[in-house]
Amino acid sequence: MRYSGKVEYAHARRIRERNTNLYRLAHWPIWIWVFFLVPGPLTFTLFARGFGGGNLAWLAVVLAGTGVAGLSGRLPGVEPRPYILRFDEAKPNPLYRRVCYTFAWNAVLSFALLNLSGLAIAAATGSWYMKQIYHYAYLPVCGAVLLLGAAGALPRVGRSTKGEGTERRYFYGSVWAVTVAQTLLLALWQILPPTRTANIVKLCVFVGALLLMGLAAYRGALPRTRPIVPGELMVAD
Repeated sequence: MRYSGKVEYAHARRIRERNTNLYRLAHWPIWIWVFFLVPGPLTFTLFARGFGGGNLAWLAVVLAGTGVAGLSGRLPGVEPRPYILRFDEAKPNPLYRRVCYTFAWNAVLSFALLNLSGLAIAAATGSWYMKQIYHYAYLPVCGAVLLLGAAGALPRVGRSTKGEGTERRYFYGSVWAVTVAQTLLLALWQILPPTRTANIVKLCVFVGALLLMGLAAYRGALPRTRPIVPGELMVAD
């Protein structure tokens, strides 16, 4: 089916030869959050019980690791200069980009899938099994995402940057959809009472947010979700 949404033209994009210090610093918290979420069961305890000693220790490790990687220019968006400048150039995709975006996909997909499963079960049975789901299912789901990333089967993690202009929209569209859906779910978790009807409402809102934001991303109505038509130069984070 022919795409009829909004597009961007590579030749119309402003070329940025270097990333400012502010730009690089603004991207660092993104990767802190991505890698902080890696131990899923530990993250579940953060939202269930609050910030604990394990969360603090892991945060210190993540801050140190991403800090060193950022200073050496080995985090997407934190490089001294953009890696991708020409859209239609089949340029090798560096290992650090492939690793970072693989773990970013894990943060997007694993938590959304597990929360969706927990919501569906709660809506159907009236009982919550989120702790058990994260305990038993997180590692297999995370492992599957990491394997897909290692095989280059996820957008932005292939061996070449050839399809960056299209693949970036899949990534950012997914981030938009999951972030909005998870935020609404967290708000409803605090507001609504623990009843079966409330569980159904949470499920409907969560799924509805994913679908609506996904549609908006497909139409190119959200930032960084428009396909970039090949032409001249481009910059991609």
